[in-house]
Amino acid sequence: MKSYKDLIPRNKNDFNRVEKIKKLDRNNILPLLPDLLVFIQDMNWPVAPAILEILLTFPTEIVPHVQDVLSTDDDNWKWFILHFLIIELPVESKVHFKEYLTRVAEKPTENELAEELNEIAKEILKTI
Repeated sequence: MKSYKDLIPRNKNDFNRVEKIKKLDRNNILPLLPDLLVFIQDMNWPVAPAILEILLTFPTEIVPHVQDVLSTDDDNWKWFILHFLIIELPVESKVHFKEYLTRVAEKPTENELAEELNEIAKEILKTI
């Protein structure tokens, strides 16, 4: 392996690399987390469920990377992040998103309303 980037799936069907990642030591997976988040931009992609499974094993470490996604304008990606990742995190991790979730629940933008992010935000807030 030349670099950790060699482990990132090359496309949404690259199960070989996902399986290699699963076999790595946790410390070797850490630098991959931001790149792995990209593969849950659409949970309909074949590798997305397997990558989500990996991401959920890093509930603390994933927080800053998820916050980066939540600061983007990609409301569709945020929909998948909220519905599949954040909702499954332990409370200790969810609380880091409380400010964002409260804002979306109470004062969503037009795009957030269109994606119904306010509804999932309210649902997640009930679990914190």
